Amino acid sequence: MFYIICFCEGVEAIALQMPPIGSTLSANWRRRIVAHAAVRPPIDPAAAQPPNLSDSSTRQRLTPSAVDGIVRLAEIWRLTGPEVCALLGDVSERTWFRMKKRDWSGTLSQDTLTRTSALIGIFKGLRLLFSEPLSDEWVRSANKGPLFGGRRPLDAMIEGGIPKMLEVRRHIDALRGGL
Repeated sequence: MFYIICFCEGVEAIALQMPPIGSTLSANWRRRIVAHAAVRPPIDPAAAQPPNLSDSSTRQRLTPSAVDGIVRLAEIWRLTGPEVCALLGDVSERTWFRMKKRDWSGTLSQDTLTRTSALIGIFKGLRLLFSEPLSDEWVRSANKGPLFGGRRPLDAMIEGGIPKMLEVRRHIDALRGGL
């Protein structure tokens, strides 16, 4: 005999006692409540809310992580300074240079944090969808899909701004079987 433990939100864990496959009892699973099994805590609706990026203290709190993430993303995608500045929108090349050196203490705007979130989401989706060499080169490779029209996704996102970045993110999520 072996057991499978199933967890259901808001319900006690259930153990299914399974007889050996092929036995006459294998079709008759017996259910038993497991009294001491871990049960998932209920989801807190307040925790599921996205951060309020119009709040300056929230932006100030999120900025260091966002800068670290975009610096690492730029390295992995091999983005040039002008490409990163165009993707981020309102960041000058001088500011980008200071960000890369970890010598910048400003706060990113709501617009820039939104762009950073979209780009990191695209990166994550690509890493889940493709193996590492392809996932890292995808944004720099010409794409014949209708969303890109033979252009590189990078160029399409620079030209289209936030709406195109979000569209690319939805596209990647859809390819993964998401949205």
